[in-house]
Amino acid sequence: MTSRRRTSRTVKLRAARYRTAGAPATASPTGPLRQLVNDFGVETVLLAAVDAQGRLKGKEFDAAGLVKRLESGRLAPEMCGYVIGTDLGMTAPTTGSFSWESGFGDIALLPDTRHARVLPWLPSTALVLADPVSKSWPHPLAPVTVLAEQQQRLAGLGLSAKVGVETEFVLYEGSARDAAAAGWRGLRPVTRDNRDYALDLPAPVREFTARLRQVLAEAGLAVEAVKAEGAHGQLEVTFPYGEVTAACEQHVLFKHAARTAADERGMVASFMAAPATGVGSGMHLHVSLHDADDRPVLTSAPEDGTALSELGERAVAGLLTVLPVLGPLWAPYVNSYKRFADHSFAPARFAWGRDNRSCAVRVVGHGRSLRLEVRLPGADANPYLALAAVLAGIRHGVEAGLKPPPATGGDAYLNREAEAVPRSLAEALVAFETSEPAGELLGEPVLAHLARVARLDLDHHAARVTDAELERGLTQA
Repeated sequence: MTSRRRTSRTVKLRAARYRTAGAPATASPTGPLRQLVNDFGVETVLLAAVDAQGRLKGKEFDAAGLVKRLESGRLAPEMCGYVIGTDLGMTAPTTGSFSWESGFGDIALLPDTRHARVLPWLPSTALVLADPVSKSWPHPLAPVTVLAEQQQRLAGLGLSAKVGVETEFVLYEGSARDAAAAGWRGLRPVTRDNRDYALDLPAPVREFTARLRQVLAEAGLAVEAVKAEGAHGQLEVTFPYGEVTAACEQHVLFKHAARTAADERGMVASFMAAPATGVGSGMHLHVSLHDADDRPVLTSAPEDGTALSELGERAVAGLLTVLPVLGPLWAPYVNSYKRFADHSFAPARFAWGRDNRSCAVRVVGHGRSLRLEVRLPGADANPYLALAAVLAGIRHGVEAGLKPPPATGGDAYLNREAEAVPRSLAEALVAFETSEPAGELLGEPVLAHLARVARLDLDHHAARVTDAELERGLTQA
């Protein structure tokens, strides 16, 4: 059975609504979008897909015109396919599906108007997410499809996952234009000391967090909590537990809202994994597993226990086996690896432990809330791809009946028995491209595609002279 035919039934049903040419196979359910246009005075619709970096990419449409277009059965909207195959700077590779070699053809977009939503942080604007499709099938290289594939394979074991996401980011004073004009030097965080858990934040920060919580709630994306973090200007936002794909969508929209709310106040919200030396911003993924009846299966005592079930142990073992070779999915950039330092609260070893924040996999909670916190991804990671890596690891552990090593009860940074986290994207990419499990779990086309995208970031940095190199070598080399 091909990987396309293993793709989730939900995605296939959505794809069946449109053909890339001619009239739609069935009537398009544009009712929710039309209602938003009528009830909220929506004038602009952002029709967007999620790119390889986890960003919204697409086009602005006149709202009424887009509704008419979708209802008329005209061709599905399209955009250049390279948006799911480029790097952060929109550099395209020379070979592969989205390259100069391919001729930069278009891909069709399948709008999901059922989940259209107003964006309160943009005036009179709504968002419609769309799946990239190829010949009426979900595009196999699109991040949403990569994740759906892993969800479907996990479902084949009678399991489903739920996830809660925590993301850290740093707020800087001044606009992005100011920062660019200064050569990205001298950035000023909005706080100047360690304000971890502080409730006496400066007024501009309080106003920003209040605005962010307000617009997200109005968009149906309620925040569970916002807290100050340890680095200068650093905040963390936690979202409630939920379905995997919905959590990813929520995270992508949260970043869009945070950047807009910061810009309104003359600030910059940075989601770099390491925006400054000694500063690391993570994306912690809290994952639970459930059976077909939605019963939690990670614990052997669902009422109040903290012990892992046999299946839970297999899941942990799978994560510790697979995540070391899927680095480009959870740490996709050269900068991503500058976050992994000893005693930094970012893991440096593939260890696991119970309520141990020095580990890569932290078992936390009890009873029905027992879950696995995967602390490897940075704030820069694409949540669709990071979660695809996590689900692939869990599935591998369950299928292979793996057993984890002993839990780390103390400082995991000193656990020399545990494999070290890669020191660089180049090191991670070698493991990714040469690992048999990576190709088997993701499929060779996905592996080759993501390797090409990672190599674009490597190539960008390879020939650039940095401030650190000048400081160290200008007069000493």
